[in-house]
Amino acid sequence: MMPAVIVAGRSLCLSGILLTLFLYAAACYAQPGPEAEQEALRQGLQEAGNSQVDFIRVLESHLFQYPQTMQRAELERTIVKAATEVKDNRRIVLYGERVLSREPDNRDLLDRVTRLLLAGEDKEKSGRALEYARRLEQSIYTVKGPAPGASGAAGFAENRGRALGRAWLYQSRAIGNLGKLAEAEALARRSYEVYPTAESAREIGRWLHRQGKVEEAIARTADAFAIADPAGEEADRKKDRKRLSEWKGNETGLGDLLLAAYDRTQATLSAKRAQWLALDPNAEAASVMQFTLTGLKGDKLRMDTLLGKVVVLDFWATWCGPCRAQQPLYEKVKERFKDNTDVVFLNINTDEDHSVVQPFLAQMKWNKTVYFEDGMSSLLKVTNIPMTLVVGRDGQIASRMNGYVEDRFVDMLSNRIATALAENPR
Repeated sequence: MMPAVIVAGRSLCLSGILLTLFLYAAACYAQPGPEAEQEALRQGLQEAGNSQVDFIRVLESHLFQYPQTMQRAELERTIVKAATEVKDNRRIVLYGERVLSREPDNRDLLDRVTRLLLAGEDKEKSGRALEYARRLEQSIYTVKGPAPGASGAAGFAENRGRALGRAWLYQSRAIGNLGKLAEAEALARRSYEVYPTAESAREIGRWLHRQGKVEEAIARTADAFAIADPAGEEADRKKDRKRLSEWKGNETGLGDLLLAAYDRTQATLSAKRAQWLALDPNAEAASVMQFTLTGLKGDKLRMDTLLGKVVVLDFWATWCGPCRAQQPLYEKVKERFKDNTDVVFLNINTDEDHSVVQPFLAQMKWNKTVYFEDGMSSLLKVTNIPMTLVVGRDGQIASRMNGYVEDRFVDMLSNRIATALAENPR
């Protein structure tokens, strides 16, 4: 059932997106302003009912009727949201550019407006698009991500590459439309190098062909055809197929050309993926034993080297009072199993700021080997600490203890370790 809201005594059932837009607009007329203006907006929204098209029309008419309204920024932003939902490209550009004049670093809107301006080859629109594409590139550089080796570094690098690839692709298209073909080709190649896509390969081919470099253009267009692009459309691949036949003049050897393009693009994509993964060895870890943990001095521990043993993971942080109170109990459990080489105890720190850990250990006089969680907390859904996990000999989670009961913790954890040892014995 759709949610309902009451406007001037009338109940309206709205879809999720329209409800969001409606409440956003309602917040606008809740702001201080002339009473007549607020009443006009209320009445217009009532008449619009649950029609998104009429919703846009009401807000647009209100802006025309009250050009000096204090709510202009909010209403124009709302129109962009509604226009995006109904795929009204003209209004997305019209009001999107107005919003961008106030919010110059709005990355989502920069991307959307730039792409729409480049739907054709109009030089005036391409000039505006070029300015937005360059602004988009600069906004990407301002986003700070995790350091190499830290959890999320690979994903951040991939997302950054994807975003930069789009910014350079847009710049390529805009500059090419302005007649600078060699520069457009160079930017398209730059886009492909940072994040290989069918669209960037297609763009390279486009500007090569415009420069009369037909053989190179054919190879790059074959690359575009060979790359699986979830964001692309089948119509684009059909156009690629048609271009290949037209530019070659015949279809002789077309199969070999596409097979070579497939091998070439797969090698490029694999190399790029390996480059991202090198920043974060745990990016594709799907189980606890696929992790590599980093120690205080940068040393590495591959969890798969502990397969066949029972591993006890103690998740804690320097700011966690209960974690400090639990430590003496945890040490008692370790003492019970100190002579059993089949049991390994690992202290897993979850502090975001790694630099605070070593001073904390010195202050507390804790003589222990500590590893950072490196993304393991997210995989294992460690949402509160202290938390103790027991991993069985088979690498699967055998027990999970959230917090601790002071007078029972030592025996409870000891029993769970003993149970895990008894399962799958060597």
